[in-house]
Amino acid sequence: MVKTSKFTKEEELLLQDFSRDVSKKTSLIFYFNAFFVSVIPIWLFWRIHMMDPLSSSPLFVIITGASTYLVAFAYKNTKFVLKHKVAQKVEEAVTKEVLKQLGDNKKAVKNEKDERVLWKKNEVADSEATTFTLFYNNAMFLMMVVVGSFLIFRTLSPFYNYSLSLLIASGTIALFSTSTIKNK
Repeated sequence: MVKTSKFTKEEELLLQDFSRDVSKKTSLIFYFNAFFVSVIPIWLFWRIHMMDPLSSSPLFVIITGASTYLVAFAYKNTKFVLKHKVAQKVEEAVTKEVLKQLGDNKKAVKNEKDERVLWKKNEVADSEATTFTLFYNNAMFLMMVVVGSFLIFRTLSPFYNYSLSLLIASGTIALFSTSTIKNK
C-alpha cells in the first residue's frame, strides 16, 4: 500500500515558501517583464541598424519568444537563490518588527509568534528577491545586447547581429542563473 501524507495548511504554505516553484502571479510578472525586455532591442535594430520591422517580423517573433523564455527562466532561478540569502539577512530586523507589533501580548503563544515572524520574513524576502532579480537580469541582458550588437557582431548583417546578440545574451544570463544555484 502507498501511504499518502496529508499536510496541514500551514505546512503546505511553508513548503511553498521554500520550493523552487513560483506563484502564478510571480510567473506572470516574470514573463511580462521578460517579454518587455526582449522587445526593447527591436527598436534598436529598427532605428539604428535599419531593419525593416515588417519584413523582419518573423525573425523578431521567433527570437523574442526564445529570449522571453530564457530570461524568465533566469528570473526564476535567480529569485530562488536570492530569496534565501535575503531571508537570512532580514531575519533579525523582521523579528524585532513583528515582536514590536505584537507588543506585550501575553496571550500570543511562542509558536504563534514564530509563525508570524517566519511568514513576515518570507514575505519580505520574496518581495525583495523578485525586485532585485528583475533589476539584475534586465541590466545584464540589456548590457550584453548592446555590447554584442555594437562591438562584437557589428560587422555582421543586421539579421545575424540581432539573432546572435539576443540569443547569446539571454542564453548567457540563463546559464549564469543556473550556476548561482550550485554556488549557494
